[in-house]
Amino acid sequence: MDQASVRNKIIIQSLFDMPKKQKKAAFKFIDLFAGIGGIRTGFESVGGECVFTSEWDEPAQKTYQVNFGELPYGDITKIKPIEIPSFDILLAGFPCQPFSMAGFKKGFADTRGTLFFDIAKIIEHHKPSVIFLENVRNLASHDKGNTIKVIINTLEKIGYKVFYKVLNAKDFGLPQNRARIYIVGFKDKNIDFEFPEPLKIKTRLGDILEKNVDVKYTISDKLWAGHQRRKKEHREKGNGFGYSMFSNKSAYTSTISARYYKDGSEILIEQKGKNPRKLTPREAARLQGYSDDFVIPVSDNQAYKQFGNSVAVPVIKILAKKIMQTGVFGNKAD
Repeated sequence: MDQASVRNKIIIQSLFDMPKKQKKAAFKFIDLFAGIGGIRTGFESVGGECVFTSEWDEPAQKTYQVNFGELPYGDITKIKPIEIPSFDILLAGFPCQPFSMAGFKKGFADTRGTLFFDIAKIIEHHKPSVIFLENVRNLASHDKGNTIKVIINTLEKIGYKVFYKVLNAKDFGLPQNRARIYIVGFKDKNIDFEFPEPLKIKTRLGDILEKNVDVKYTISDKLWAGHQRRKKEHREKGNGFGYSMFSNKSAYTSTISARYYKDGSEILIEQKGKNPRKLTPREAARLQGYSDDFVIPVSDNQAYKQFGNSVAVPVIKILAKKIMQTGVFGNKAD
């Protein structure tokens, strides 16, 4: 057995041996493709207890461990469903891998060869009360809508009533135009679930920007000249590609992505009398709804990747509350 396998076995055993918390949790959940814990944060906010976590990226594991006191298990494809502790909700911000569309009505069989198949195996074995999945908005239209049909059909074949919708972070209090698809499944088919309506909260980028920012975040003359040149070239070709500039007064930014560390082009902050700057890692965290007590123990580049790959935490919190309001675990939440 290699070192990684030994390490993962130790982590799994420690999860089974964890002491019980004094206050009984409203439900137990597992956090797959966990990133830095954004989805976990949302479900802990409504009384959930995490009993298992999986995340393969080592820098993300470091951030997760510092903030939650637990080292995530690594590669989810290397663990058998039976080795995962029992749970009530499965959470997964799973990667969108290519799906074979040859006969998408086959459901579960059509997911083989993708990471979604590993999620489906865990769901089929444990039959949790609730499934919660998050992905990029394009999942809804990928391959002319066939990919989402495969996913929904797979979950229905296993025995779930499924709901899905694209929601945008800017509609729920964050100054970021970030649309993502959310898929919620219930084992109890009598449950009716309604996604939240936009909160109509007025947002302003300046509310999350830091007051005194280190000069190192101001982009160089060379990089700024390159941004301007590329934007001019795109404009001449008749498309709208190129850097995006924002100010304190902007209502929201474009979507921050994992590539933000490369040149910051999708979100540049205007600075009077000088070159624009990139967001700081703390500002990137705030843009995703993380509180300022969330520890950032990694380099700036890794932080940008992690927050760019993360979820909009306030949206997750609202969705977690809506799930609780269905009464799936007894008394309905307020």
